[in-house]
Amino acid sequence: MKRLIILVALLAAGALSIVAAGYQQPSQGLPAAALAATQIEKVKDNLYMITGADPTDRNSFSGGNTGVFITDNGVVVVDTKLAGWGQVILDKIKTVTNKPVTTIINTHTHGDHTGSNEAFGGTVEFVAQENTKANMEKMDAFKGDKARFLPKKTFKDKMSIGSGKNRIDLYYFGRGHTNGDAWIVYTALRVMQTGDMFAWKDAPVIDRNNGGSGLEYAQTVGKVLATVKDVDTLIVGHSPLRKPSELQEYQRFMTDFVAAVRVANKAGKSVDDATASINLNAKYPGYKNDRYKAAVQAIYDELKVASPN
Repeated sequence: MKRLIILVALLAAGALSIVAAGYQQPSQGLPAAALAATQIEKVKDNLYMITGADPTDRNSFSGGNTGVFITDNGVVVVDTKLAGWGQVILDKIKTVTNKPVTTIINTHTHGDHTGSNEAFGGTVEFVAQENTKANMEKMDAFKGDKARFLPKKTFKDKMSIGSGKNRIDLYYFGRGHTNGDAWIVYTALRVMQTGDMFAWKDAPVIDRNNGGSGLEYAQTVGKVLATVKDVDTLIVGHSPLRKPSELQEYQRFMTDFVAAVRVANKAGKSVDDATASINLNAKYPGYKNDRYKAAVQAIYDELKVASPN
């Protein structure tokens, strides 16, 4: 009898090991540097950020910064990183709460912000701006059976989720990174999540295939600054927490950057020559120019469409 009890215990332990191994399977094969860089940080009270490294460092890149908002009824997750990172996100969330994830908000269509939607199951409510949903429907990642991980709830200009201390305001102010960039405001905490409309201190990615606009970028950010006032902290796309004053500076940077691109274009400079001629680092200390060329190309293409002759 004693030997039988020991055998049963060993079999049970083996079964638990298999379950545990299966549970961890989604994390296997992910870059060790990226796993190490992906940490959960407290922003304020019941709001956390799961970090995502700079996408130029592919060895430590998991996707965009992820917002984790713990409400009375469950957890709201904003952006789900690259495909394969869902279990990592869930594991990080479990270190701060046992509440289930009830809502996923995608700030825009890109795979480093929507890639792990499917890890959260079909019972979660998916939310996005209406143009972002249309853009996501074109992605292979959301075709066939995986269409159930597309946003079911959408908004055009503004929508609120929850109430009181649990309230989140979602805004759309116009084109920039894409044509569906949502700005997420955790009203009681005075925090705004910007998605990739403010990702880093450098030229932005301007995705014209998904409706992005360099020419309208600064105007869109200006609308945000004019409308959303009661905020003191920003969760941005791919870098550490920022202040609203830094978003104001970014709006000025984009105004100057686009103006410089227009001048170069009017002078007949090539994209390479225009990129080499623009240097705003002295005016904007701490900014990089690693992404200038792609942004110049996007704005040149946009100017060509706007003024074909």
